[in-house]
Amino acid sequence: MENTESNNTPENENVNFESRLDLSKLQESIQEIKAELGSVIVGQEKMIDQLLVAFLSNGHVLLEGVPGVAKTITAKLLAKTLQIGFSRIQFTPDLMPSDILGTSVFDLKKSEFEFKKGPIFSNLILIDEINRAPAKTQAALFEVMEERQITIDGSTYILDTPFLVIATQNPIEQEGTYRLPEAQLDRFLFKISIDYPKLSEEIMIIQREHNLQDQGKLQNIRTLLSADEIKHYQSLVKQIVVEQNLLEYIAKIVINTRENAFLYLGASPRASIAILNAAKGFAAIRGRDFVTPEDIKEAAIPVLQHRVIVTPEREMEGITSVEIIKQILESVEIPR
Repeated sequence: MENTESNNTPENENVNFESRLDLSKLQESIQEIKAELGSVIVGQEKMIDQLLVAFLSNGHVLLEGVPGVAKTITAKLLAKTLQIGFSRIQFTPDLMPSDILGTSVFDLKKSEFEFKKGPIFSNLILIDEINRAPAKTQAALFEVMEERQITIDGSTYILDTPFLVIATQNPIEQEGTYRLPEAQLDRFLFKISIDYPKLSEEIMIIQREHNLQDQGKLQNIRTLLSADEIKHYQSLVKQIVVEQNLLEYIAKIVINTRENAFLYLGASPRASIAILNAAKGFAAIRGRDFVTPEDIKEAAIPVLQHRVIVTPEREMEGITSVEIIKQILESVEIPR
């Protein structure tokens, strides 16, 4: 009897294993978007999950892959499912910062300068081949990607929310390209590497293209989410529970990148925050209101792979940043 009474003490009355956040609508919306994207994109489930997690975490994405692996069409499909502004910017070597941000134009009637907003003033921005623009143009993105604002001629313009940049680049072609500086790379939540499809997927791609006939790929895609719903989901994701030992786990992983002998440059504290936010996103799309070590491990590679630099000696041996991050994840003890 004493044991039964002790189990009903006020200390134990606070234990509640039910979900503290209602994520059912969020999960339902995510499944609907994945179904719409999956009606056109064959395979690439991992990429789609990471894109949706980035959107829920309010982070930017760098898509890297050879031409023809559906980088651009994926971004356009995602934009079609969302009832928000969409803008596409093709980066070229002659592109100027004013072509992106906007410029002040003299109005003869008013006898004053008027600011004409550039294509960056939208909600979802697709930057095609980001590494084709010179450093001056790439630097124009620093403030807008980090602070969601633009300062021109002494005036500051706040961008509407949600605001997400999806940039693409080709890892193979080097002629006419400019390497992204570390400060630019650090502003991307994820770098997602897209591989070639498997044989069965390639056959399905060809079959779907054959079946389309005169129809466009985006023709039958439904619009599912409004800007207000997206902002509501993003606020829900921020409330997901992360235990103290998992915060320490994230810190240990990031600090290990700074102390690793195979890495010339480790990850910054911004990477720790990025892993935290992305792990919350992965938990949310799986219907959980709490983060697990698996969420952190799933977030670590796309968050870290573009933020660390392999030493020249290891790079010559063919060792990649992804392999080193995997070794770090295996070496850091998982909290119980």
